[in-house]
Amino acid sequence: MSAETPQPVGSAGPARRGRSARPSRPARSGIRRITGSFWFNLLAAFVVLALVQAFLVKVYYVPSGSMQQTLSIGDRLLVDRVSLDFSDPKDGDIVVFTASDLWGETPEQPSNPLLYAVRWLGGIVGVGPNLDHTLVKRVIAGPGQTVSCCDAEGHLLVDGLAVDEPYVYADYPFAPGSFDCGSTPVSMRCFGELTVPAGQYFVLGDHRSNSNDSIFACRGRDPTSACLKMVGRGDIVGRVAAIVFPPSDWRGF
Repeated sequence: MSAETPQPVGSAGPARRGRSARPSRPARSGIRRITGSFWFNLLAAFVVLALVQAFLVKVYYVPSGSMQQTLSIGDRLLVDRVSLDFSDPKDGDIVVFTASDLWGETPEQPSNPLLYAVRWLGGIVGVGPNLDHTLVKRVIAGPGQTVSCCDAEGHLLVDGLAVDEPYVYADYPFAPGSFDCGSTPVSMRCFGELTVPAGQYFVLGDHRSNSNDSIFACRGRDPTSACLKMVGRGDIVGRVAAIVFPPSDWRGF
């Protein structure tokens, strides 16, 4: 009897089937490689954010104290851009608008491309000043309404009726009978009656004595077209819906 040929230890032997090769993963297509990249997704996020802010809501940075104590410097506001497509601003609404040349204070556009890009990005995400000259004020009266100041107690009048303004901060001094609209000198709170033109809005800041607003250059006298600054309906970006940052200032309007 012939001896069997010994098999090496660990050998599969002739009766064992060899392992099949693991199938290789198909290479990703060029489109999938691009759309799956970090930079593509970052760009897509900015595009979506820009579209949302262009048509639905916009984040706005408050740069000045003209609306204290209602809004603080540095607050980020959520501005509703949709509701004003279906209705006009109402008395008391806080609105953001694009300032015309009448308002002055036009921010200088940065010549440095990097700074320009940073300002553009700030306008998209609301982290700081942007490229547009936008202001935030409170609507006091709309087209056809009359506005004047003041009654005997120093109240603002709209269509001849005194307006309750609990939001006003640091108004101009007024003392009935001694420093009012009939005294000499006259209180800077005072101005003569005006009628808001069609398609225009009369706006004031809540920090009444520190606000470049519709009547700022006409205080203490009868207003004229040379000193009045109205806001056109088409210049209104939207209605302020809420303060979204910082958390300590969160609230809706």
